[in-house]
Amino acid sequence: MYLRSGVIEGYVLPRRGSVDAPLRVAVLISGGGSGLASIIKYEGKGNRAYKTVLVLSDSEEAPGLRHGLSNGIKTIGLTVPRLEGKKESRLAHERTVHSRLVENHVELVVLAGYMRILTPSFVGHWKGRLLNIHPSLLPKYPGAHAHRDALLDQAKVSGCTVHLVDEGVDSGPILAQSEVPVHRSDSVDDLQNRIKLVEHDLYPRIIDEYSTDPKSFIHRLVN
Repeated sequence: MYLRSGVIEGYVLPRRGSVDAPLRVAVLISGGGSGLASIIKYEGKGNRAYKTVLVLSDSEEAPGLRHGLSNGIKTIGLTVPRLEGKKESRLAHERTVHSRLVENHVELVVLAGYMRILTPSFVGHWKGRLLNIHPSLLPKYPGAHAHRDALLDQAKVSGCTVHLVDEGVDSGPILAQSEVPVHRSDSVDDLQNRIKLVEHDLYPRIIDEYSTDPKSFIHRLVN
């Protein structure tokens, strides 16, 4: 784990959550929602400083929405509108997402397999209250093909990284990492499945730790 000194300038951290007053969390997904399922499962196993109050997807057909529905969590599928230009469609979609987050009094946004790159405008609203998990040991192998890139690089170790989201791509301050070995015989699917196991262990724990006392969490990493 590491965080560069001074890097939290410009970030607005959420309040401290507690068992009696947990942080209201929204989980954004695009696909099957295995990460979402792990977050909900961890939440249900004990007293946590966060509570998942909203599941939101960029597709009404995302299979992962079922995890929210089956656990009684408000669940919304928001398909990207088809406007004249991609930029206009993207901005319109993000405005709707932002509105839904505000309407539901969300305090922390968790990206879990959300495949859209967020605009600086959206990130600016939530910076410090926006977490992501990436399937590599950042800063190595950012972007959409981390497993492929690790194998092409003949890496011996890979893993996952929980980080605050900034205006770049997988470039925000690192909160935590977990390693896995890379075997010479690995396919992309092999490595992906191995990393998913540690993702599902690490992410819920860090969400809870960060929710408990964001300022102290950051302070421990900087010092």
